[in-house]
Order: sequence, then structure tokens, then C-alpha cells
Amino acid sequence: MRHKLAQNLMEEFAVSTGLSGKAPPRRYLWTDAFAVCNFLGFYRETGNDHYLQFALKLVDQVHHILGQHRNDDSRSGWISGLPKEKGERHPTLGGLRIGKKFNERGVDQGPDSQLEWDQDGQYFHYLTKWMHALLCVSRETGENRYLLWAAELAMTAHNTFTYAISSNGPKRMVWKMSIDLSRPLVESMGHHDPLDGLITSLELQTAEGLSARSKSDLAPVIVDMTRMCSQGHWATEDPLGIGGLLTDAALLAQMVVEQGVERRDLLIQLLQETELSLRSFTGSPLLGDPAERRLAFRELGLSIGLHGLDWIESLVSHDREMTALVRSLLVYRSFAEQIEDFWSNSAHRDSSTWVDHREINTVMLATSLAPEGYFKL
Repeated sequence: MRHKLAQNLMEEFAVSTGLSGKAPPRRYLWTDAFAVCNFLGFYRETGNDHYLQFALKLVDQVHHILGQHRNDDSRSGWISGLPKEKGERHPTLGGLRIGKKFNERGVDQGPDSQLEWDQDGQYFHYLTKWMHALLCVSRETGENRYLLWAAELAMTAHNTFTYAISSNGPKRMVWKMSIDLSRPLVESMGHHDPLDGLITSLELQTAEGLSARSKSDLAPVIVDMTRMCSQGHWATEDPLGIGGLLTDAALLAQMVVEQGVERRDLLIQLLQETELSLRSFTGSPLLGDPAERRLAFRELGLSIGLHGLDWIESLVSHDREMTALVRSLLVYRSFAEQIEDFWSNSAHRDSSTWVDHREINTVMLATSLAPEGYFKL
């Protein structure tokens, strides 16, 4: 029943966003990254080529829509500035737009803290989600071009979102860049952006099929991200942020245990700070609120991350210290079931807070119900 509902939700998403049917395509990078992984998971589960083709078509649409300038922009073509043919070969070299409703603010316009949420640009943490999705496609299809595109995106994001504040200290990051990556739109640093950058870059560098040159190009990215993370404190009360910590921990556990990546200390830190975060979240009344006062996608980020504990537990069973940490986290596993049961109720999906964010809510509920596509590497 869980997987059937997940599949139905993703079929609904495909029609409503123009991946299938007659509606014009509407792409949003965060949502589409999870959607690609969902379709790959369904393909592995069912063997139905229909789902693989959805994943591949979605990648193509994202690159040709979010990798190019908006229809309401005076600019046109690839946001990288590459000519048409070269842009086809390197669609991520200029990054990828978020896919917001409105165009980015102009150079001569001051920021509006409310409007900025609905204006386009590029987010680093959306780019890392897309890198992971491309890596999953490469592993499923055996086609290294997807891996190359992910690595090129990682290097572009590093070169444009990070900056030095002193000659000796760690770099900093901006939270939001312009569509063409020429100027920052929000200069503050996202809490978990360096961590997401490090985990994703390690994923790419250890991926089978990545060229020696790309591995070498990623080395300074990993060095910079490691330095930015060295004094990091990741605990958060935000359910989406807690879910992100768990997701990062699950991906890192796979690399530490299966690929020998020497980041055990970081993995332990993530598990410890996730436990602090979940302990704090336990006191929140959020999950008792009615649907009209809840944002489904933020809660579903937590439930997706909690599913990652299943993978971590199986991976670290030989390590007594980490096994003890995971068991201390498993007591919170019921949150995932509570969140999924609430939003699987179709009456709750009639609420304005669901309808206003229908696509992202739909895809993340599907991911939570069938998380194998996201976590299976």
C-alpha cells in the first residue's frame, strides 16, 4: 500500500508538471531532484521501463529549462553563456536555476525579504540535491555523462558560492546567487550548506566511473568544504534540517563503511548532533497542529531522513559506538510513521498549506513512503 500510494502520487506529479500529458513543463530543482530518485526506485522495484524513462526525461527537462534563461528574461540560451551545441554537452556548467515563480531582482533593486522567497536565482543546497540525483542516474544507467555533469556542477557551485575572507582561514559561502552566478542575492551562509557540499563532493569523488581528471578537480572542493565544516555545529530545531542531517549521515555511512572514506569522526558528530536536535524537536507541538498550520514538505524532510536510520543501522552493526548512537536515534523512528499517516490522509491534502505547495509536498511524501530510490546507491 505504501509503494502504491507513492507511485500514484508520482504519476499525479508527472501529469501536473508537464512530464507527461499535455500540460506545459514546470520545473523546480529541489522537487525534481527527489522525483528523479523516486522514479529510479520504482524502476528497480518493478522493472517497468516507464519509470526509467520518466527519470531520464525529467533530467532532460530540468537541464533545458532550468539550465537556460527564463522566458520572461531579456537573455536567452544557456545560463552558462555557452553556445547551443557545447551547452548540450555541458548543461550544468552554468549551474541551474531554482525555478521560482518570479524572475530574480534586478541589479539596481534592493532586496525584499518577503519577495526574495518567490524570486529566481540559484541555491547551493538545491544544486547538491541535483548532483546526487545525477549520480543516481549514472549508477542506474551506467552512463558516465550524468556523473560528469554532476562533477561539473559541483565545481561550478564551489567556484561561485564560496569566497575567502582571509588568507589563512576557512572560506565562507553565500546562500543565494543570481541566475548567471555573477552576483550574490543573499549573502548569509546556509547552516548546512558546507556539510551538504562536503558529503556530495565525497559521493562524486568516490563514484565508480568518474575520470581521474574530475577526481583531481574535486580535491580542492573537498579541502575547502572540510575546512568550513571543521568547526561546524549542526544541531537544529527545524524538522527539514534534522532530516537533512540524517540524510547526510546515511550517505556518509555508506561511504565510510563500503568505500573506506575516512570520515568516521564526522559521521559520529552528525549522529550526536542529530540526537540533540531530535531531543529538542520532541518538545515541539508541531505534529499535533491541524493541517492548515503545518508545512508538509518540512515535516516530510524529517521522515525521509528518519528512514535513513535503517541503512545506517545495517551498515554500522560492526561498530559498537556507532551502533549505540543509532539505537538512541531509533526511539524517534515513530515520528516518520506519524508524519506519513497524517499526510497520507487525503482530507489533510485538501488543506491550503498542501495545495499551495502541492508539487514539493507530493514528491516528498512519495519519497518518504518509498525512500529506497534516494538512499540506494
